Amino acid sequence: MRLPSVIAAGLLALANLAAAATTVTLHLPGTPAPLTLSPRTHATLTALGRRFSAPVSDAHTFVFRNVTAGSYLVDVHCPTDGFAPLRIDVGDDETVQAWETFRGNDWANKGEALALRRGSDGSAGFEVRSLGRKGYFMERPKFSIMSILMNPMILMGLVSMVIFIGMPKLVENMDPETRAEWEASQKENPMNSILGSAGGGQQPANPLGNFDMAAYLAGSNKKESGGSSPAASASTGTESKAKNQGVRR
Repeated sequence: MRLPSVIAAGLLALANLAAAATTVTLHLPGTPAPLTLSPRTHATLTALGRRFSAPVSDAHTFVFRNVTAGSYLVDVHCPTDGFAPLRIDVGDDETVQAWETFRGNDWANKGEALALRRGSDGSAGFEVRSLGRKGYFMERPKFSIMSILMNPMILMGLVSMVIFIGMPKLVENMDPETRAEWEASQKENPMNSILGSAGGGQQPANPLGNFDMAAYLAGSNKKESGGSSPAASASTGTESKAKNQGVRR
């Protein structure tokens, strides 16, 4: 009597499991053309302890059958193109919802749900978004004269060359009055006393040439030392004479 009851319970459990199983369909986008994708292209549904895989069909879809209730991560594996991952939740009442996600995103952060769409075969599903073509190799940059000329260091050198070559020509073409004013302004420039005149032909004396750094750090200058040197020498001579003379008794 127990065997029929056990069989009946097992059949009931299988019926409930079949009733709870759901079909999930994913559609490929129009770009890139599905016919250009590699035949190894497939999609996976991954959850804790469960994993489903589906190849690309002739209708350019991925069909997962007998999917139990739960939350899944969808990945489309293609050697040539990348696709955005999805989160798909399958409810106990066979309702299916999908959201776009990415690696490192909080699983509870869903965002806006994706809308169902009908494919060419009439099946309802969700469309995966293409991320573009994968690049495994870096193209070697080509030699270009413009890339060399657009280098900031080259541009600075060209500008400096134009200034050094063009300034003398510009000064020669000045009016006498304008040139006299320009020369007067150059003479009044305090930097000329240090750097010297570039067009004079003679280097003026550097005002810092007689600067005594040791005397400056000691708190004295040459004028003070020069003015006090006679008195100091006189006092030194008097002291030496007093030392040389003996004490008379």
